This record gives sequence, structure tokens and C-alpha cells, in this order.
Amino acid sequence: MSHQEHHVETFDNSAQSAKPTPHFLANLFGKGIDNLKFQSKWLELNGAMGDLGTYIPIVIALTLAKDLNLGTTLIFTGIYNIITGLIYGVPMPVQPMKSIAAVAISSSNEEFGIPEIMAAGIGTGGILFFLGITGLMSLVYKIIPLPVVRGVQLSQGLSFALTSVKYIRKTQNFTKGKTGVDREWPGLDGLVLALVCAGFIIIVNGAGEETENESRDREDDRLDSEIHSENSNKRTVRRKLWRIIFSLPSAVIVFLLGIILAFIRQPGIAKQLRFGPSSIGIVKISRHAWKQGFIKGTIPQLPLSVLNSVIAVCKLSSDLFPGKDFSAASISVTVGLMNLAGCWLGAMPVCHGAGGLAGQYKFGGRSGGCVAIIGAAKLVLGLVLGSSLVKILAQFPVGLLGVLLLFAGIELAMTSKDMNTKEEAFVMLVCTAVSLGYNAAVGFVGGILLYLLLKIRNLSNGEKPSFRNCFKGNP
Repeated sequence: MSHQEHHVETFDNSAQSAKPTPHFLANLFGKGIDNLKFQSKWLELNGAMGDLGTYIPIVIALTLAKDLNLGTTLIFTGIYNIITGLIYGVPMPVQPMKSIAAVAISSSNEEFGIPEIMAAGIGTGGILFFLGITGLMSLVYKIIPLPVVRGVQLSQGLSFALTSVKYIRKTQNFTKGKTGVDREWPGLDGLVLALVCAGFIIIVNGAGEETENESRDREDDRLDSEIHSENSNKRTVRRKLWRIIFSLPSAVIVFLLGIILAFIRQPGIAKQLRFGPSSIGIVKISRHAWKQGFIKGTIPQLPLSVLNSVIAVCKLSSDLFPGKDFSAASISVTVGLMNLAGCWLGAMPVCHGAGGLAGQYKFGGRSGGCVAIIGAAKLVLGLVLGSSLVKILAQFPVGLLGVLLLFAGIELAMTSKDMNTKEEAFVMLVCTAVSLGYNAAVGFVGGILLYLLLKIRNLSNGEKPSFRNCFKGNP
């Protein structure tokens, strides 16, 4: 072989090795399909409803009070859901940025309108994208002690639970962000309805435990058939009936009931619906809107996004889905990209959230297909009905949203049960108390300081933990 031929062959081999694109794309496509595979059709569909208790009230409030483009928001959040399901393979939620929404609802349109909301979302998204792409978010995640993370999760879970009780007990005016009078016992949005639905979910889902007793039940059935053939037939029928009840998609049933009741409460809703997507255009953001959005929206939202949307989500996903540990950097980047893409066109600022993940897991979500279902539904509704869909959502029984939110909050709060020492529990509970009494950022700082003070105290007792071991809470 001549030198020239050898050179050409070497070049061809190198060129061939430099073209892994088809194989890479095939693997990527295959992984995405695997991430969307249902573990159980009914349970995944049921889990898709677990995040609606937080999503719907905020969307209704911003649409009615601030003229948020609901159609655009549904389209973009639907796309986000599908993409995150493909990437992560777990029910990674897409939730509204709550602090920005709270500021917007409590302010006038002149003080904090749509331009300011979008500026706040873009500012928060840009900072999170920077922290993720530079790897700084991963560093933050690694050094934060686990008891502090648990304190943030517990406070967020209890906050959801307290809000849910308020939804169930009191009437709500989402457009003004105010709580009204005590809810009536009877009625299509009464206390009786909410309590019956809560009881139904408890009977079906229990405390959220896995159904690991099925094999034992089958063994009991076999023994019964051998020993007591006549009596076992009745017992077997009862057990099969209970298994059917336990397999019902409780959240789906409650949500569909709410839709039916919305049409009953306002029979003329159907005439108010308009087919076709809402018009989409670039939001004009003035210099004043950038300033107000950053000061009033981005600054208070950023600590909550870092703690609950990135750090708590990473920890919770590793707890619920062993073997699927996601880096804080990747979560931070996806949150950043969602807002850098959608907020320019008027889509609501969004993030991931530990509460949404816990809620979807509580009701059976185990794969990326869970969020892809709800994402496809949002996308279709946004394209077909646009912003007119708010007419239905405004009549949805708020008490039922409170029921869904209650179980999501409790599931998130229960992740704190792994604090095995009194010292860990002490840090977690102080962090929780300060977070609920003030805000998550102050609670986080207080938890870190308390953790360090306890480590200093241990040093005075003769213990010699390294600085690295002081922050070994996260992988």
C-alpha cells in the first residue's frame, strides 16, 4: 500500500469515526421513547392530574386579573411538559413561578402588568441558565446540608397543605388574590363535595404506599381455596372487588367530576368557547418594566427557584427514583431555557417544583409519559380553544382543586421522614418554621447558620469532622 493510499484510508477512517450522528441520534431517540413508556396506563394518567392543584388556580388568577395569554401559556407549558418527559423520564412538573405570580396578583396593572411579569421570568430564567451552564448550581447543591433541604421541602409541603385547606374551607377570589367567606356545606362547590372526594382518594390511594401485598394476597387466595373452598369464594370476590377499587384513577375521576360540575354551574359556558389558538406576539418590555420586573419579581423569586425548583427537585427525584439522579446544573438549565423561550411571547413564567413532582408521584406518575400526557392535553387545548378555556376553569370547583393540592403537599412534606437524629430534625424544623413564618430564603439562611453552629459546638466536645463532612447531605 502506498503512502498516499494509506493517508487516504486513514482520513476515511477518521472521517467515519467523526460521524457518529446516526448512531447517536438513534440512541437518543431510543432513550427518549424509553423515558415515555408507561409503567401503568391508568396510574400514569392519574399521576398527570397531581400537579393541577397548583397550576390551575395561578393560571386562572393571572388570566382574569392580568389578561395573561392563556392560549400561549398552554401551548408553551404543554411543549415544556413533553420535552422534560423525554429528557428526564420521570414526572418532572412544569409549574408557575409562585412568587412572581403573587406579586402580580397583589399589584395593579400599572405597577406590575404583563411586561413586568415577563421581564421577571426572563430575569430569573437567565440567572438560572447562567448558574447551570457554568456549573455553579451543582456546587451549590453539593454543599447544602440535607437537613436544610428537608426543611425547605417540609415548609413547601406544609404551605401547600395549608393553602389547600383554605381552598376547601373558604370561597376564593383568584382575580384579587383574596379569601372570602366560609364555604357552604351543600352545593356544587361545597364542603360535603370536597370531603367526599378526599375520602374517595384516601380509600383508593391510602397513604401512598406501594401495593407490595398483592403477591401475599394471591398466596392467601390459594391457601383459602385449598382449605375452605366454599368460604374462600366469597373472600376472593371481595378481594378482587377491593383490588379494582384500589386501581381506580382517583385524581382523574375527581378532575373529570370538576369539569362536569363546571358546565352544570354555568350552562352557558359552551356558547362562550371560541375555537382556534390565541394570537401570539412578542411582548414589548420597556426599561421601566425591566427594572420593576427584576426588583419586584426576579429578586424574591430567585431564592425560591434555586431551593425548591432545583435543589429540592434533585433531592426528591433521587429519593423517589433511585438510579435516576439528575444534576442540579441540568435542572437549572432547563428552567432557564423554558423562560428565555416562552416569556418573550407572553407565556407564563414557569419552573420545576418539588411539590408538583411529589403530587404526580402520589397519584401514580412514574415515567416521563405521565407529564407528556398532560403536556399533550395542554397543547391541544391551547391550539383548539385558546384563552377561551378560562371560562371553564373559572367555574371549576375550587374545593376539588384544594383536595388535589392537599395530597400533593402532604406527599412532599413526608419526604422529611428520613431525619434520623435529633440534631438533623432540629435543623430541619427550625428551617421549616422560619420559612413558613418569613420566607424560604430566610429559612434557608437560618438553617445553614444553625447547622454550622451545631458543628462548631460538636468541635468543642472533641469531635473533629472535616469541613467537607459538614456538607455531606447531597450526593
